[in-house]
Amino acid sequence: MVVATSTPAGLEPAVAAGDDPRQFAAVLHAVYDAAMAGDKPPARPRQVISDSWDRVLDAGVDPDHGSLRNRIGTAEVASRRSESGLHAVLDELTRGLDAVIADGDNILVVADAHGHVLWRSGANRVLHRADRLGFVEGACWAEDAVGTNAIGTALQSGRAVQVFSAEHFVRTHHTWTCAGAPIRNPRTGSVLGVVDVSGPAATIHPTTLALVDTVARLAESQLRDHHRRVLDQLRSVAAPILARTAGPAIAVDTDGWVAAVESVAPRSRLTIPRQLHPGRTHLTDLGECDVEPLPGGWLIRVADADRPSRRTRVSIDSDDAGTLIRVSGAAGSWTHRPSPRHDEILRVLAAHPGGLSAAALSTSLFGVDDRTITVRAEISRLRRRFGGLLAANPYRFSDGVDVHLG
Repeated sequence: MVVATSTPAGLEPAVAAGDDPRQFAAVLHAVYDAAMAGDKPPARPRQVISDSWDRVLDAGVDPDHGSLRNRIGTAEVASRRSESGLHAVLDELTRGLDAVIADGDNILVVADAHGHVLWRSGANRVLHRADRLGFVEGACWAEDAVGTNAIGTALQSGRAVQVFSAEHFVRTHHTWTCAGAPIRNPRTGSVLGVVDVSGPAATIHPTTLALVDTVARLAESQLRDHHRRVLDQLRSVAAPILARTAGPAIAVDTDGWVAAVESVAPRSRLTIPRQLHPGRTHLTDLGECDVEPLPGGWLIRVADADRPSRRTRVSIDSDDAGTLIRVSGAAGSWTHRPSPRHDEILRVLAAHPGGLSAAALSTSLFGVDDRTITVRAEISRLRRRFGGLLAANPYRFSDGVDVHLG
């Protein structure tokens, strides 16, 4: 006897339509108790659950308490939110699952690719119940931390998963049910995180899994459309620069996806290092290249061995309209008017070429060292605009960039 069956769509809800959840929970408890005692269970757990239990046992997770290790603080949560790639689809996820949490019985959770809870929303009464389980922002719900659950098991299995009652490995979670689906980066196929709906076990419904999976797929479609718009914007900036460039050149976004080419064989993506800096560098696909920043990406020119690499110049000037940033290199230039806050940050970084930590930058901007969440969020926005002009750890202008204050 297997304790659940698959749906025609290929998804496998924990409780099939028409089954009594209370009776089913009793069977699951008997299966769980036998499995934990090493006895023969009265039924076989679903394969996705059995596989998860095996992984969790190998990881040494305590079935009575689990673990709250790897919990991250508020500042790290804010940093991961901005860097996760999920912020752009948060509204889509909320709209798609609003009906499930509107009655106050469930919470919506979005976790990153490591299982850390980045956002959650729902009625206070169910949030308070989640608090008692440690199901809070910053908590790690990977399998090797808290055992079998929809977030960690979706990350491990790579597919949408519903976990009900005693299918959870940790006993304190047996009063809950959850359904989670991974969200993938449509450009790379890598998992960005998981969207999850969780609540008391009595709220389980077989259609929740399909709904969560559908919303995750819609979010991926939105990410795909967003990336297409980003490449279109980059192409509009790069096209006139490429037209003036002598020799082979290519414009790519910060992940290497190609927006425009000149005298280079067409391709969809260029292999670039994760940390690329302005100046001359060797790229696997093109050899020696001169790299210059563009808004939201890079201009990469195949290098002429006899031509010296030209450094990128950033001028921060003031005029009647405010501050104007001019970025120039061998192939051309572009301008940008920053907000007053971004203007202030750029001037502080220009005055500290060795770089500043988030705390030090907070002190320079606000007079106190505890505004690091705001600092990280603003730097993340700046880096999306200026790309490789700015580096992190510590925050500074990148090597190969000459900065001039007007």
